[in-house]
Amino acid sequence: MTTPQRGIGSGFDARSTTDDVLKGIDLTGKTAIVTGGYSGLGLVTTRALAGAGAHVVVPAKRPELARQELGGIDGVEIDALDLADLDSVRGFAERFCASGRDADIVINNAGIMACPETRVGPGWEAQFAVNHLGHYALINRIWPAIARARGRVVAVSSGAHGITGIRWHDVQSTTGYDRWQAYGQAKAANVLFAVHLDKLGRDAGVRAFALHPGAILTPLQRHLSTDEMVAAGWIDEDGNLADPTFKTLEQGAATQVWAATSPQLAGMGGVYCEDCDIAGPASDSGGVHAHAIDPAEAARLWELSAELTGVDAFRSLVATTTG
Repeated sequence: MTTPQRGIGSGFDARSTTDDVLKGIDLTGKTAIVTGGYSGLGLVTTRALAGAGAHVVVPAKRPELARQELGGIDGVEIDALDLADLDSVRGFAERFCASGRDADIVINNAGIMACPETRVGPGWEAQFAVNHLGHYALINRIWPAIARARGRVVAVSSGAHGITGIRWHDVQSTTGYDRWQAYGQAKAANVLFAVHLDKLGRDAGVRAFALHPGAILTPLQRHLSTDEMVAAGWIDEDGNLADPTFKTLEQGAATQVWAATSPQLAGMGGVYCEDCDIAGPASDSGGVHAHAIDPAEAARLWELSAELTGVDAFRSLVATTTG
């Protein structure tokens, strides 16, 4: 049985920071993996977890940039990983598993948003491939390390999951590309992934969560023009923040850090969180849309993801068709 989608009265809110949610929590001896943990929310998350004592492994598409950004932070390790390349995912996973370490926390933080139409791998739409399929393959390939630790897996989604569910008639946008439809689908996939992973993993003590970090200005907006962001009311014409509901980076990263570490979530999982609490059903003020937590949709997406990537830790399936 999944955890109900209703708040637990965590005591935190939209303005809580990573320092707030980690107060009194000691992660010494724990190993965390944070994809994209060298930019935006990922960088703040890495810094927070390392500051609480965790050893943080940062899989990075741009390792040299990661070394620059993470220099001086103790307890951080950088390795190469391109989520758009399944061979790269396999390589990182093999290296990590060969180290014999457990994975107490995995935060699927890396992602792209509203990019121009881009094809990766065997012609996959890039947002679906990077935001969902790459992370799906990663978790399945390091599953033994997660299971040994009875760890937590956290998928960073977005309120944009409400744009659309999985577009089963055209998952890879082959008949026409709309960058926001593609992004919404990828973010819905993140939530559905957590729902099904939690179902599969809970008997092993592994729990999974998805979340919306809130509205924050980060490098994620790199594909949006200034005019678009002005029109949306996010910034003014001088580039200054214009929307008072936007969070700071430390506030934005707080929900993923809370989901990954909070003792308040012991025994829970398979839910979508926001503002450092479990979210309720979708409304004008936020929440989760029904299509993103539908167990049947989650199972169907898992099957498709296994077929596309050739890996499913729960069936010991490793196909050779994907290289």
